[in-house]
Amino acid sequence: MQQSQRANLETPELPWRVLGLLNLFRLLVPVVLLTVAAFVGQTHAVGDAHPDLLRAGCYGYLLTGAVLIAVLKQRTHTTAWHIYIPVVLDIAILCLIVYASGGADSGLGILLVVPVGALSVIAGTRGSLVVAASATLGLLAQQFAAFLLDGVGPVGFAQAGYYGAVLLLVTAGGTFMTRRLRDTEAVIRQRDIDVANLAQLSEYIVQHLRESIIVIDSEDRIRLINESAGQLLGPDAEAGALLGEISPRLLYHVESWRRRPEGNSSESASFVAGDGSREIEAHFAALGRQRPASVIAFLTDTSELAERVQQTKLAALGRLSASIAHEIRNPVGAMSHAAQLLAETSELGAQERRLTEIITTNGERVSTIIGNVMQLSRRETTRPERLYVGDWLGDFIKEFQETLQIDAARIHAVLPRPDIEVRVDPTHLHQIVWNLCENAARHSSEMPGAPPVDVLIARFQSSGRPFLEVADRGPGIPDESAERIFEPFFSGRRGGTGLGLFIARELAQCNGALLLYEPRAGGGSIFRIVFADPSRWEGRADG
Repeated sequence: MQQSQRANLETPELPWRVLGLLNLFRLLVPVVLLTVAAFVGQTHAVGDAHPDLLRAGCYGYLLTGAVLIAVLKQRTHTTAWHIYIPVVLDIAILCLIVYASGGADSGLGILLVVPVGALSVIAGTRGSLVVAASATLGLLAQQFAAFLLDGVGPVGFAQAGYYGAVLLLVTAGGTFMTRRLRDTEAVIRQRDIDVANLAQLSEYIVQHLRESIIVIDSEDRIRLINESAGQLLGPDAEAGALLGEISPRLLYHVESWRRRPEGNSSESASFVAGDGSREIEAHFAALGRQRPASVIAFLTDTSELAERVQQTKLAALGRLSASIAHEIRNPVGAMSHAAQLLAETSELGAQERRLTEIITTNGERVSTIIGNVMQLSRRETTRPERLYVGDWLGDFIKEFQETLQIDAARIHAVLPRPDIEVRVDPTHLHQIVWNLCENAARHSSEMPGAPPVDVLIARFQSSGRPFLEVADRGPGIPDESAERIFEPFFSGRRGGTGLGLFIARELAQCNGALLLYEPRAGGGSIFRIVFADPSRWEGRADG
């Protein structure tokens, strides 16, 4: 009995519901019996033997029901007091009512089926059978009292025995059905838990997928969207929102896809994200066969794809650099050697000697550039030095003007205070700034009046990081090309190799610096070298 009662306590809602219905029975039975006795008159069925005892029993039963309702409203936990004692009171009062009505022949003994049957639902098998047996004994006891005190015939004992058998059968059937129902409820409850766990797992998987997923229903509302898709479409993109309010362009592509005759096949479309900074590619697939169909869209940030393509290009460049170095280094060495021999000729004038010096200097520079390309492919360690960039910039501009025969007015340098120091490989810095200044001078010369190139060295006020800036007033870079200018092999002009800015950025990264581009206010371009944070290397030992 304790084991069965413990099982009942695991599902508390069932006992409380049954006890509530049983309380309703306790209130209705006395009201009905008193009404029948008052308006129909004492019949053989109700209160024929002892009318006063019937009224006392009905009032007592009504009072018992009211008290039990007040007790059960606490709903703390079910105990034996809540389950067995009220049913025992039911049996005692109902047996009293049956006795007042003339014994088992009155037919009111059938009322015991309700409390005994209710107990079989909320209690264990043994406890229910004990109570059913007690109810049977109660019926026999009241019948024996009626036989002795009221002279009722012995036929009522058979009727009492019949009711007792019914009570035992109801108890056995009720406990069996209750056990089956509880087993079924346990299975259903476990399946509900499994389904809930699977739903949570599916939700977790969908939300943490790297693939961006959004589900749009037939009314163009977002039904599901994961975190990745939310980042692409903006903070207002959430379940329940109208797609047209979040991304009208995506809604247009969804409607266009639905109108296609082969709508069940996956199609793709491209559109610009809400912030205008990324291009998104969407692939669509139908969910179900209804029309208009619900759609699942897989969104991809094409910038990530572009990064993968760039990595492929980098790998190809690494393989190509070794071949380039081998093929170019020997001819460059031959030219440099020829220039050295030519410089030793006594018949050369001052102008010719200057030209041979330029050939020799730039031949050496080409060899250095080839070595840098090889270093990029091998990722060799740089040789950084502490460098006062102001002094270095003055020597660089002088060399740049003499080598390219550029007028001094074409280069406007803002020389800094002498305390701006950077830690960088001088060879790498020379190649980066030379590339930037050469591009700036060429593009500025295309504009009317050939505006000068501005070179600035300063520090950021917020972080203190030093930077070197090369700015021109050329035609600028189109917006659609701004994101690609640092890609290998991408060139915005004919005859370009597309390697200059790429190598410059790679060399900057090798030295812990950043090479950035931004359009210049009023027209032109700005390329900025942001050197490594001084706080990261000031305490380090050189070398």
